[in-house]
Amino acid sequence: MDTKIDQLKQIIPEKYILRQEPMKNHTTFRIGGPADIFVAPENMEEIKAVSCFAKEEGIPLFVLGNGSNLLVADDGMDGIVLQIYKNYSGIEVCGNELIVKAGTLLSSTSRAALNEELTGFEFAGGIPGTFGGAVVMNAGAYGGEMVQVLKEVTVLTKEGEIKTLKAEELELGYRTSNVLKNEYVVLEGVIALKKGNKEEIKAKMDEYALARKTKQPLEYPSAGSTFKRPEGYFAGKLIQDAGLKGYQVGDAQVSEKHSGFVINRGNATASDVMQLISDVKDKVKEQFGVTMEPEVKRVGRF
Repeated sequence: MDTKIDQLKQIIPEKYILRQEPMKNHTTFRIGGPADIFVAPENMEEIKAVSCFAKEEGIPLFVLGNGSNLLVADDGMDGIVLQIYKNYSGIEVCGNELIVKAGTLLSSTSRAALNEELTGFEFAGGIPGTFGGAVVMNAGAYGGEMVQVLKEVTVLTKEGEIKTLKAEELELGYRTSNVLKNEYVVLEGVIALKKGNKEEIKAKMDEYALARKTKQPLEYPSAGSTFKRPEGYFAGKLIQDAGLKGYQVGDAQVSEKHSGFVINRGNATASDVMQLISDVKDKVKEQFGVTMEPEVKRVGRF
C-alpha cells in the first residue's frame, strides 16, 4: 500500500491521508478495526480524484460520512475509506432553499434552517448523520423524510461524471434510494423549505429533542435504530415482547431504555453485535413469526 499512498499524495494533501486508521474512531458505534487507507478530502475535485484513482487501480472504495448506522468488522476494511464529513461541509442559503454539502451534519442543517426561519426540516435535527448519508437512506423521523424536502442532488457517478439529479430520479423510499445501486457519491443537495415562525420551529425542534433524550439511549455509543420497522409492527416492541430488553452479548446490549437500539457499553466488538443481532432475529422469528431485517449496514472483513 506504500506505493498507493505515495500516488494519493499527488492527488490530495498528505495531512488528509491516514494508514491503518482505526475505524472505531470514525463510527458512532465506536466499533471497528483499521482501514488500509483513510482519506478525508476537502473539495469536490479531490473527492472525484480519489474515486477515479480507486477505480483505475482496482482498489475497493467505501464512502463514509460520520459513521452512523454502520457496523465495521473487527478486522477492519480493505482498500480506501473516503470520508465525506467535516472537511467537506457547509451550507449556502438561497431564499427558501438550502444548498448543503454532503458532509454537513443534519443537526447543523436544521439549525441553519431555524436561523433563516425556514420550516420543514425540524424532523432531522436529532438524526445522527450527514446530509449525504441522509439522501442515500432517505432518512426520516417523526413523520418527516428527506423525500419531502429534497429538491435535487449533485452526485459523482461511477464513470467519474459530476451531474445534478432531481429528487424524483433517486427512487427515494423507506430507508432506501438508488444511490447505492447506481454507485453514486452524493456531493451536495438542495432542500426546499417554507417560511415559518422561528419560535414555533424552535419549539418543535425542542419537542423532538426531548423525545429523543427521553426515549433513546443517547448516553451510549450506538448506530441508531438497529432494525428496520417490519410492516405492521414496531421493531422495539417486538424485541421487548420477546423478553430481550437488556439482553447482552459481551459489551453489546439491547438497550434497556429502547429495545430498538443495540448499544456499546464500553468495549463491544463487531462480533458481539452480530451475535446479538442474530439472537434477536431468531427469538423474534420463533415467537412471532416476524423476520427482522437489520437497518445497520455491515462493512469490512467479516
